[in-house]
Amino acid sequence: MAEAITIARPYASAVFAIAQEKGELKAWSDLLMVLAQCVEQPEMQSIITSPAVSDEQAVSVLADIAGDLMTADAKNFLLLLAENNRLLSLSDVTVLFEELRAEAEKSMTAEVISARELTAEQAANISAALKQRLGRDVTLNTSIDESLLGGAIIRAGDLVIDGSALGKLNRLANAIN
Repeated sequence: MAEAITIARPYASAVFAIAQEKGELKAWSDLLMVLAQCVEQPEMQSIITSPAVSDEQAVSVLADIAGDLMTADAKNFLLLLAENNRLLSLSDVTVLFEELRAEAEKSMTAEVISARELTAEQAANISAALKQRLGRDVTLNTSIDESLLGGAIIRAGDLVIDGSALGKLNRLANAIN
C-alpha cells in the first residue's frame, strides 16, 4: 500500500500543478474520479494489462469512457501513465490529488458517526466547531451506529474525537482497571 502511494505521488503532484495552473481543479477531480472507477473494474484491468492491447488503445478506451471530461492534457497524462505502466495507479493518484485539492481549497471532509440521526442544528454546530479548530471549511459525512449508545465519534483527517457514551464507558473501565 505504501509503495503504491509512493509511486502515485509524483503523478498526482504533476497533474495537480497542471490543474491548478489552468484553474481546472474541479474538472480534473471529476475526470480522475471517473477514471479511477474505471480502472478498478476487472474488465478494464484485463484490458490495461493485456500484452495484446497497446498503450494508445488502452488510453483510447479510457478516453471514450470519460467522454466530454477528456481533454488533450488529460489524454497526454494518461499516455504518460500508460508508457510507465502506471494506469492501474489511477485510484491512488486520485486519492492524492483530492488531498492536494482539499489543502489548496482549505476544505476537508469529516466523518461523524452518531448514535442517532443528527439534527441540522447539531450538524451545523459540529461543522462550525471543526472549522474553527482546523481552520478549514468542513463537509460532514454522517452515519448512524446505535451501538454507541449516545454521543458521537468525529474523524477529520488525523483528528479523532470520541464523545460517544460507549467510548466514555470504555475509558472509565480502563481507568478502573
